[in-house]
Amino acid sequence: MIRTLLRFFASGLLMGGADIIPGVSGGTMALIVGVYERLVAAVSSATSLAVALARFNVDEARNHARAIPWILVLPLGAGILVAAAVGARTIPPLMEAYPQQMNGLFLGLVAASLVIPALRIKEFRPVYAVTAAAFGVVTFFLVGLPVFGAENPGLLRVFASAAVAICAMILPGISGAFLLKALGIYEPTLEALNGVIELNASHLPYVLTFGAGAVVGLGSFAKLLDWLLAHRHDITMAALLGLIAGALRALWPYVTPDNSLRGPAEGEPIAPVIALCLAGFVAVMALIWWSRRAHRAEASAGA
Repeated sequence: MIRTLLRFFASGLLMGGADIIPGVSGGTMALIVGVYERLVAAVSSATSLAVALARFNVDEARNHARAIPWILVLPLGAGILVAAAVGARTIPPLMEAYPQQMNGLFLGLVAASLVIPALRIKEFRPVYAVTAAAFGVVTFFLVGLPVFGAENPGLLRVFASAAVAICAMILPGISGAFLLKALGIYEPTLEALNGVIELNASHLPYVLTFGAGAVVGLGSFAKLLDWLLAHRHDITMAALLGLIAGALRALWPYVTPDNSLRGPAEGEPIAPVIALCLAGFVAVMALIWWSRRAHRAEASAGA
């Protein structure tokens, strides 16, 4: 039991850390550590629980509450919150000081995660390849769009942006942090989060509004994704494969100011970027191996 709780807490740490990084998806990390389908189902059940409570339907609410795997949700959520708080203070400075090296590391991490949805496709069909290619091309285009910022975004914009970006927590390949950056509220959100951590009450309305938007967006999207995984599993995995592949563009270490891809310029780091990319790739492959082994051990113990 303790080992399982610690594993889910560690999974939450990885997801929370990934959600802070522009270009890396918490949903991708959920796939890597083997909790993706269960997480989507849990969020879907939690949404149904909230709706039942709003209707004052106690029996229905009780049934939905029982369907939520609390042994997964609680430690995972705790890990996500801890990682988000720590990551908000540590990762952005590293990204600013070592942008190419950090992107090289993240590129290796995410590239290795392509293995996950590919392995989960039970039977290959040509339509799956077409689906993956289509989603890959669209995502490649979208992550290449210029981003814009806003120093003091309105609360309505914060709510709507959070509702959109939070979907990346359960959607591999699309980075919630990148979406926040593209929507112009990445830096203000980190500033507000740090302000609340430092007990600055002036940032509380921003954080509460962001949290409300995140809850609405996550709950709404999880129901659709849960249905797709239950009824269209393989083609959904093919789409996720394309999303992750296309999103690799956002992590290419060398880009122009308008977000176009380029090669390394004279004086820019190359060897450290390659080394960190390989290190990230190997680390994720090892994590995938460990997760699959732990999953098989749990299945054998439950049999």
